[in-house]
Amino acid sequence: MKFKDLFSNVKGDAFGGLTAGIVALPLALAFGVSSGLGPSAGLYGAIFISFFAALFGGTNTQISGPTAPMTAVSMLVIAGIIGANDGDVEKALPAILTVFLLSGLMQIGLGVIGIGKYIRYIPYPVVSGFMTAIGVMILITQFLPALGYYPKEDTEFVNTFKPEAEEVILDKILKEEAGEGILVLEDFKETIKRAETISNEEINLEAVTLAGNDASGVIGAIKSLPNALSNINYLELILCLITIIIIYGFKRITTAIPSTLVALALVSGVAYGFGLNYRPIEEIPSGFPVPNLSMFSSFSLGTITPYIFTALSLAFLGAIDSLLTSVVADNMTKTKHKPNKELVGQGIGNSIAAIFGGIPGAGATIRTVVNINAGGKTRLSGMIAGIMLLIILLALGPVASQIPAAVLAGILITVGIGVMDYKGLKAIPHIPKIEVAIMIIVLVLSVFWNLVFAVGIGLVIASLIFMKKMGDVTASESKVESLDGLERNNNGEKLWKDEINFPKELKEEIFIKHLNGPVFFGFTSELQQLANQIPESATHVILRMDRVPYMDQSGLYTLEEIILGLEQKGVHTHIVGIQKQPLYLAKNIDIIPDLIPENCVFEDFDSCIAYLGGIVEDTVSS
Repeated sequence: MKFKDLFSNVKGDAFGGLTAGIVALPLALAFGVSSGLGPSAGLYGAIFISFFAALFGGTNTQISGPTAPMTAVSMLVIAGIIGANDGDVEKALPAILTVFLLSGLMQIGLGVIGIGKYIRYIPYPVVSGFMTAIGVMILITQFLPALGYYPKEDTEFVNTFKPEAEEVILDKILKEEAGEGILVLEDFKETIKRAETISNEEINLEAVTLAGNDASGVIGAIKSLPNALSNINYLELILCLITIIIIYGFKRITTAIPSTLVALALVSGVAYGFGLNYRPIEEIPSGFPVPNLSMFSSFSLGTITPYIFTALSLAFLGAIDSLLTSVVADNMTKTKHKPNKELVGQGIGNSIAAIFGGIPGAGATIRTVVNINAGGKTRLSGMIAGIMLLIILLALGPVASQIPAAVLAGILITVGIGVMDYKGLKAIPHIPKIEVAIMIIVLVLSVFWNLVFAVGIGLVIASLIFMKKMGDVTASESKVESLDGLERNNNGEKLWKDEINFPKELKEEIFIKHLNGPVFFGFTSELQQLANQIPESATHVILRMDRVPYMDQSGLYTLEEIILGLEQKGVHTHIVGIQKQPLYLAKNIDIIPDLIPENCVFEDFDSCIAYLGGIVEDTVSS
């Protein structure tokens, strides 16, 4: 879209952007809290990603910001880095933001090298299992705040970690002494002296950190659920349940006003107005966001190396998340997005958001749909949504800090329920079992192990199955047959039209091999088996490659081996109808002309038979 077209729909874009910004507010706060960096991180992410992804992206109506999938992965990244930094968020923040910045830069790189157009090839069972896993993860991790239970504040639970806390502190002392060149066994008094300076407060702080780490994530939430059920804060639970009821109930009244925003404003207003003793979210800093430059001051190759793969995983996830939303936008607006440009825009947005301390995001389906329905048609709508959130931050930051944490837990529970792929789940009884297995494998591994690895494993399994199917199809359609049975082949199928009147006198000398479909590494074993069917009496083999649109390196080398084997037996190979891509490869590795001369490559079957007819007759007469 040209710059002048940016203002071609100002009224519609303004209304669409404002509406999408309002819808994004509660979700941005909730995702920020869920990530572990606080509501301000979610809000900063929504502001910068929305504005810059719209400005530089390739989907005119897309609204971007923190999303459920990106937050779920970010939550694991944040928890892991904080845990590696002794539970100190401030200490861990530079590394966390470095990962987010790297993922943004990698997204730009993915767009520049043209990866965007390949995202659409991800199999549906993998996407379905992944999206359902995201929903399950959000639901499970929100059980504790919904019940008003926070493990770090449970004194009895924290006390169980004090022995381990003492071990951790002692280990730190031993490492300090090792760094100073002190040999513990020779100077044990120094160790005792340092240990005596440890206060109960230090032990308690370390125990709190260990308790928080133990209760984090899906497995931690499940382990902590019994403690939560025996320590329910009924006020928090009621606030959460009312929020959920309003979100679902208000939709039945009208969809003109976002029910999530209504629930946020109504429940928060009542809780604050009546002075209820609820737990508020973390304070949102007032004023314009300030760049967090600590990542650059502490930057070194050694500090980022462990997180490169993590950043790449986030980049790919953001790419998938965004481009799936772009497809939805295309279907609604009857337009066509530019996938690689969209990745560049998303990468720029995520990079700038990281510099300002925001969590990463992607194209958001719900917000994009709201924008389109409200009249948004150009990139201006996404930029306005970002500006809208910035104005809310500057004007209402202190007010937003009074929102009950239980309200955001209720919002996230509805997000978790909504993000699951019910279409895929309902189809389980009717789809092939292997696709169901892929979906379940991705779902289980995502929830209980690692989201990105789960998707990778799902892709590998799906690819192997696809290759097996393609190999089976190609093998069933590819034929090697003697001309003694030319009316029909071994499967009872009719011959190709130009072979019906094949000269009878050539049947003993010539065999024809039909190849249908792509010849790739999933088909090599079948290709070798077909070659073994050629009897010793043959002196010439015709490879019919009219219907081979594609050949990979494995298929090409297998074909080369077959031709070499035939040549050693005195059987000459001729090719008919080879297409552009296979021909290019065959010439590149010198199958043509080293093994098969140029004059043995024919455009049509009749030319080949005319050539071979003369050769066979000369051989017979001699």
